[in-house]
Amino acid sequence: MSSKEPALRGSHVLTCIWDFDKTLCPGYMQTPLFRAFGVDEDQFWRETNLLPALYLQKGIRTSKDSVYLNHLLSYVKSGPLKGLTNSRLRELGAEIELCNGLPEFFPALKELVIELGKKHNLEVTLEHYIVSTGLAEMIRGTKLAQHCDGIYGCEFLEEPLPPHFTKQDELNLQLPSEITQVAAMVDNTIKTRFIFEINKGSNKDSTIDVNAVVHPEDRRVPFANMIYIADGPSDVPAFSLLRKNGGKAFAVYVEENQAEFAQNDALLQSGRVHGYGPCDYSANGFTPKWIRHALTSSVERLAQERTRVLAARVTRPPRHLSTDPVLPRQDTTAQGTLFE
Repeated sequence: MSSKEPALRGSHVLTCIWDFDKTLCPGYMQTPLFRAFGVDEDQFWRETNLLPALYLQKGIRTSKDSVYLNHLLSYVKSGPLKGLTNSRLRELGAEIELCNGLPEFFPALKELVIELGKKHNLEVTLEHYIVSTGLAEMIRGTKLAQHCDGIYGCEFLEEPLPPHFTKQDELNLQLPSEITQVAAMVDNTIKTRFIFEINKGSNKDSTIDVNAVVHPEDRRVPFANMIYIADGPSDVPAFSLLRKNGGKAFAVYVEENQAEFAQNDALLQSGRVHGYGPCDYSANGFTPKWIRHALTSSVERLAQERTRVLAARVTRPPRHLSTDPVLPRQDTTAQGTLFE
């Protein structure tokens, strides 16, 4: 970390970075997709969970977080999900059941931060980002999307360009038929890359490479201004990144699930997270109170930081020196005149 003082910024950005499944929705986002195509959801996930070990027997390593993507494409190729397109994924995203209090909680937090900034005479804004191993197009179909400043998730191609396409004068324009290839894959270690993009400002300025050296005081969103909210152990890399660099890590669980509660408590006891609560964002719930308190503390810290930096960097202006002689104070008492 740089030893320099924090930058004397004219404005500040706070961020809430969210996981999706079992964080913003109580189950898995793919449920509406499987329902629409008549696919047995439990069977699909059972098969997916078996794949890493089966492929490893053949000497092939796979990512446990994203192996489902190719299995989903197998369902498209073999028939159960025949004709699935990106536009259909987005349509089905509108059917995802969101947690209580959503989407209203997202814009309410943005308004809260603006008001806190005014209270402390600061220009502060809040940005929401979703970073998920799920399907970006389905998230874009939810009512949360309009309140998000960025959505990172897995993506599919429908019509990949053929070999030697650069040598062709004209390419056949074909209407999308179905998804055929994985365009972007997100697992729980890649999530940290996207957090660094937000931190350095690469997501807002494409000329800033995520691997470029950017001093902490010059980064668009310091880690200390971030809260990462997710549902459990698979998000430990992101939790650790935030805790190590001064940000906040908060775990959530489905309230009816005792095992998830115990899991989150273990994360707290091991120092992985700062707190945990149910994925219920109703106004008076514990989780919204915790997040509001964390944001309030962040704004107060920024105000105190500004005061300290101003005191350290802004010197007092020169003053005129008086040329009049200073006469000693006289104490006229019965004992005579004393000089000090």
